[in-house]
Amino acid sequence: MRRLAGTRKVGHAGTLDPMATGVLVIGINRATRLLTFIVGTSKTYTATIRLGQSTLTDDAEGEVTGGSIAAAVTEEDIRTEVARLTGEIQQVPSSVSAIKVKGERSYARVRAGGEVDLPARPVTVHRFDVHGIRRVSNGRLQDVDVTVECSSGTYIRALARDLGEALGVGGHLTVLRRTQVGPYSIGQARTLEQLAAELDVLPLDDAGRSLFPVRELSEAEAADVSHGRKIGPNDEPDVPVAAFAPDGTLVALLENRGGAARTVLVFAPGGQE
Repeated sequence: MRRLAGTRKVGHAGTLDPMATGVLVIGINRATRLLTFIVGTSKTYTATIRLGQSTLTDDAEGEVTGGSIAAAVTEEDIRTEVARLTGEIQQVPSSVSAIKVKGERSYARVRAGGEVDLPARPVTVHRFDVHGIRRVSNGRLQDVDVTVECSSGTYIRALARDLGEALGVGGHLTVLRRTQVGPYSIGQARTLEQLAAELDVLPLDDAGRSLFPVRELSEAEAADVSHGRKIGPNDEPDVPVAAFAPDGTLVALLENRGGAARTVLVFAPGGQE
C-alpha cells in the first residue's frame, strides 16, 4: 500500500489471521489518525467450524492435537452451545495469538514448544448465527457454517475451540472471512490488484461522516476549531464528534470537556487543508 499510495504514512486498523480473508481497513496520510477509533469497533465474520478435531492453532493451519467422532452431535446440541457462547462472555484467547507474554508473542512461544496460560477476558458476541450443518469424512466430522458479530478483541478461533470443547468432540476453524469492520463492509473493499489499477480510496471527509456523529460548524466555529480553540458543547455528550466546515471539509474531532467542545484531533490546522 505504501508503494501504491506513494507514501510511507500508511497504517491499518487490525490485521487478519494468515488463513483469513476479507476486510482490512487501511489509513493513508492524515487518515491514519482515524485508525485508533476504528480498531475498537465491532467486527462481523463468516466462518466454518469443524467439529471432531482440535488443532494447535485452533484453525486449519495447525496440526491436529485431539478430538473425537462428532457423529452423535445433534443440531440441537450445537445450537444450545452456540447460544451459551453468545452475549457477554469470558474468553481465553487462542494460545497461538499475538498477545504478549513476558515480552514475547504468545504464538512464538507456542511454536517454539513452550506453553502459555492466557487469562480469560470479557468480550461480547452480539450475534452467533448458525446457517448450515453438514457431515464430512463419512460422518465422523461435522462442519458448521456461522456468522459472528462481535466486539473488538474477540477470537473466532477461540469460539470454534470452545464450541468443540463444550460438545466434547473438539473443534477448529476451517474458513474465516471478515465481512465488516465498524461501518465498512466487504462490498466497499478493493483487492490489491484493483487498487494497483486505480487507487480508489474513501475520502477523509466521507470517512469522518461514516465513523462519528456529525456537527456542522459555522465559519466562525470552524476558524476557532482549526486553531484549537474551544467552542460550545456538542449535542453528543459522551463520544467524539466529527466537526465539518460549511464547505464540507472535516476540520477536527471534538469531545465535550469542562462544559465546552474541545479538539481531540485537528485535520485542517488554521482552516487550511
